Amino acid sequence: MSPVRRLPRLRRLPRLRTLRARLTAGLVVLLALSCAAVGVAAVVELNGFLTGRLDQQLQQTGPSFPQSLEHGDYKPSDRDGDEHGDTRRQAAGTFGARLLKGQVTNAAVIPSGTDPDLTVGLTAGDRAALARLPVDGRAHTVPLASIHDYRLLAWTGRDGDVLITGLPLEPVRATVHRLELVCAAVFGLALAVAGVAGALWVRWSLRPLSRVAATATRVSELPLASGEVALPPRAPESDPRSEVGRVATAFNRMLGHVEDALTKRHASEERLRSFAADASHELRTPVATVRGHAELALLHPGPLPPEITRALERIAAESSRMGEMVDDLLLLARLDAGRPLESHPVDLTRLTLDAVTDARATGPDHRWTLDLPEEPVTVTGDAHRLQQVLANLLANARLHTPADTKVTVTLETDGARAALQVHDDGPGIPQDIQSGVFERFTRAEHRRRADASGGGAGLGLSIVAAVVEAHGGTVTLESRPGSTTFTVQLPATATP
Repeated sequence: MSPVRRLPRLRRLPRLRTLRARLTAGLVVLLALSCAAVGVAAVVELNGFLTGRLDQQLQQTGPSFPQSLEHGDYKPSDRDGDEHGDTRRQAAGTFGARLLKGQVTNAAVIPSGTDPDLTVGLTAGDRAALARLPVDGRAHTVPLASIHDYRLLAWTGRDGDVLITGLPLEPVRATVHRLELVCAAVFGLALAVAGVAGALWVRWSLRPLSRVAATATRVSELPLASGEVALPPRAPESDPRSEVGRVATAFNRMLGHVEDALTKRHASEERLRSFAADASHELRTPVATVRGHAELALLHPGPLPPEITRALERIAAESSRMGEMVDDLLLLARLDAGRPLESHPVDLTRLTLDAVTDARATGPDHRWTLDLPEEPVTVTGDAHRLQQVLANLLANARLHTPADTKVTVTLETDGARAALQVHDDGPGIPQDIQSGVFERFTRAEHRRRADASGGGAGLGLSIVAAVVEAHGGTVTLESRPGSTTFTVQLPATATP
């Protein structure tokens, strides 16, 4: 059994994606259809006209030539005109035949030039076709294998026979074919010229729309999420009565509204950052004062009631927590303001070792593991802030996972980027807050650790994102039940 051959796939026509290409293609297609319709109409009309002229010529000449073939003793030498073969006033190629009782008795064709031979050898199919020719006074097209296609007309003879005369269709078809070639050449040239001219015209007509598209592309490439944004110049406006002009006017008006909104947003962000920085700065002193007085009261040598001692301890703890929160807000405000951080070579391997050592001391109920490369990993940045990133990520894993959770810290590099991963097998972060986990004051309603209490204000991961971004890096999160991974990527430097 032979294997089934698969048919080759037809290549799909290229899709026209631009408006300019579609308009040009539509113009060329419409012109091609118009040219095809004109060409077909001209060819059909000419063919019908020339065929009608043949029919008129057959009616005018009548059956004189086939009548001269009624006698079987016709001799080619009588060609100049006698009772046996009257070829006078007959065009070259004229066909004549005589049928008696459905059988062809004589058949001849007037040759061109001086050849005296008028005989023609008909095939059996040609004789059958002549026998089927109706005697209705109208000309019919009959293909004759021996002498090509002919236009034939049959008359009833005086002796009960049928006289057939005909003219060849070859001159008509040659003329029609020549017209087809002329139409194809002329229309092809017209389509090529119209395609080029139409493309130039459409391009010129859509030039204002191209400018609008270029302006929109430049706007789409601008970072509009935060900071001051300078929009590009407006698109040049054209005739407002045209569709393109109305699009350009509406687009420019929309850009004006967007620019106003961005200006107001930037001013609001600047006021908020200034307020956060000023408030944080002003709160540091009173918070430190409250904490100092609470600790001083706890150092009083005399006996204190247990309720007072408990209250002072709570005041000291909460003031310490508030101080840390104020420091975090002040750090975020400085990072938002774009204040540069220190830029020195930092041994990220050493920072990771120290951070995990501290985490083991503060979280002995967790299992801490390290996966470090053989060679030290060095980055350029602020060592203190990078240490804060590591501490926040490890504290997040410690505070929000149950006891006996395994936390794995992995550090690797490919020479260009350093990747730090903190993975834990805890319950995972709820899906509804994963998208905003790096935003400020984001806290899960159901903490990952069932017995966790207290905790920060939701600024730890936002500080991680801000510090990593200030170092030109990225931080991402992947979390599901049983697996949570924070990945920090930073530009690496050559190891000294």
